[in-house]
Amino acid sequence: MNTVFLALGTNIEPRCTHLQKALHDLGANEHIIIKDKSTVYETAPVGYTDQADFLNMVIQIETTFSPIDLLDVCQQIEQGLGRKREIRFGPRTIDLDILIYNQEDRKTERLILPHPRMHERAFVLIPLYELNPELLIGNKGKCVSDYVGDLREQDVKDVRAWTPSE
Repeated sequence: MNTVFLALGTNIEPRCTHLQKALHDLGANEHIIIKDKSTVYETAPVGYTDQADFLNMVIQIETTFSPIDLLDVCQQIEQGLGRKREIRFGPRTIDLDILIYNQEDRKTERLILPHPRMHERAFVLIPLYELNPELLIGNKGKCVSDYVGDLREQDVKDVRAWTPSE
């Protein structure tokens, strides 16, 4: 089995429903076992900022899929939930990113592992820290807690635990 960390994000309503459906679709796949889930966090958009806040989380899975096959499954789930790729870093019903796959370093046209920008993103690092603060990222000898310590204070404050309104 391969150990993988995935990031999930959504900012098009109903945000919570999109997260739940993505989790359901991942868990319903016979080649994927969801082992752990972070808290859901609400975060301001990064990059293209003229859009609604995101809900973000990280999950740990075990899978028999290769990295590319897992990427295909993630993109099929995104497409099934109406994901459109019109604006880079723009609004999305769901975004599923492979962050870490068995500590592999891989660079292909379709997939870079570990995720090339994860160490800069509080909305990824904070939920990942919750699951495994000592997880090594890449071959630089730095773990998640090191990268969280490098974040700007304001970036950390902008990642807020989310509670659904009743």
